[in-house]
Amino acid sequence: MKRPNTWIAALAAWSAVACSPALDWREFVPEGSGLIATFPCRPERQTRPVTLAGAKVPMTVLACTADGATYALGFVTVVDPGRITATLAELRASAVANLQGAAVEVAPLLIKGMSANDQAARLTFAGRLPNGAAVQEHAAFFTHGLHVYQATVFGAKPARRATDTFLGGLKFPT
Repeated sequence: MKRPNTWIAALAAWSAVACSPALDWREFVPEGSGLIATFPCRPERQTRPVTLAGAKVPMTVLACTADGATYALGFVTVVDPGRITATLAELRASAVANLQGAAVEVAPLLIKGMSANDQAARLTFAGRLPNGAAVQEHAAFFTHGLHVYQATVFGAKPARRATDTFLGGLKFPT
């Protein structure tokens, strides 16, 4: 079984070849997500089954690479509302573990329209890709209804302004 964030990292590495290095911000409404996201490049979309909180669910990931950083949005729909918090916690833990993360900074997260959840947060940490390359990751973990989301920016040194634009551009329609 592949862990969800390993899959995100693999898709992101592939998309590094597929996207232009220029930051060309555009809004996307990923089908089935209920979320509006702003990407700096045209993301590729893939869906595959993953196991989270003891349940096998399809995870959709949109990812692209621009200006030396990968931007990704992953989401799953949880059938059992009782598994939402556990799913969110597992996504957070696997994001750090998959990159052998250290010095994790946790900050509060507020995305317009997100559901309240104790596990919702913004994480920043340093780690290593499977090939050993050093990487910094900025990730937001949150929920809305039965959807659980992970939005991520990672690279050798992602630009703070672009990271804030990507994560700050996440919102739910009103």
